[in-house]
Amino acid sequence: MNVIFHANKDIFNNIMTTCTSSIATKELEVRYGKTIAVTDVNLDIPAGSLLSVIGPNGAGKSALLKALAGAIEIHSGDIDIPGPPPSFVMQSTEVDPSLPISVKDVVSLARYSNRGPFKRFLKKDRDAVNEAIDRLNLKELAKRQLHELSGGQRQRVLVAQGLAQDSNVLLLDEPINGLDLVSRDIILEMITEEVKAGRTIVLTTHNLSDAGKADQVLLLNNCPCCLGTPDEVLTEPNLRRAFGQNEMRVGTKVFLDDPHHHASDNKDDGLRSF
Repeated sequence: MNVIFHANKDIFNNIMTTCTSSIATKELEVRYGKTIAVTDVNLDIPAGSLLSVIGPNGAGKSALLKALAGAIEIHSGDIDIPGPPPSFVMQSTEVDPSLPISVKDVVSLARYSNRGPFKRFLKKDRDAVNEAIDRLNLKELAKRQLHELSGGQRQRVLVAQGLAQDSNVLLLDEPINGLDLVSRDIILEMITEEVKAGRTIVLTTHNLSDAGKADQVLLLNNCPCCLGTPDEVLTEPNLRRAFGQNEMRVGTKVFLDDPHHHASDNKDDGLRSF
């Protein structure tokens, strides 16, 4: 079992001239103890594309992202990601008010993986941090304490941190779930821009509309149900196969009833239409 990151930028550039795959996995399996979180995952994700991973709660979506990020040990199989380690952005959580850390400090943490904790920032580090803050519309909040922000604002800070890491692959775990419309639109715009610029993005979502905008969709329920274009994957038979009783039909549309993701005050937020 191997997780391979080609950390040398020159090596990455040479690889990209002959290889268009940004992420490749073979028979990937992740376990938590004896419990199989996700298994039999074979991916070949082109560089500069967007993959949406969709599936019910407990389907292994987060486990897959953590494995791709190198954040957890894989049980078996292989992962090959040319270039530096991916940026991994988890969902925003509550912050301890006693933690004295500003928005800019949080985003700046992304650069320490390149600089090390005792090395001074260079201009390119400061530029990367400031650009990420601007891109996520956080300039006016840069000096604010993280615990003072709303959930949507905190999520934008975490996404900005991932962006500032300047990796070729960005992994986002439900980055827009339950967010206010402003934060949601800002993050979605950033995703579109980054894919156009050649970055590969993998995101998990419960929203069929958002998944339908990706280049590829992986429908997951501990093992892949299907992988392909949105038109190929997001069909009623496939969704029923993956979601089972969590799915219901109203008229000619398919809805996913997602009671565990009612993070906003919108009473219809848990119903994800297709």
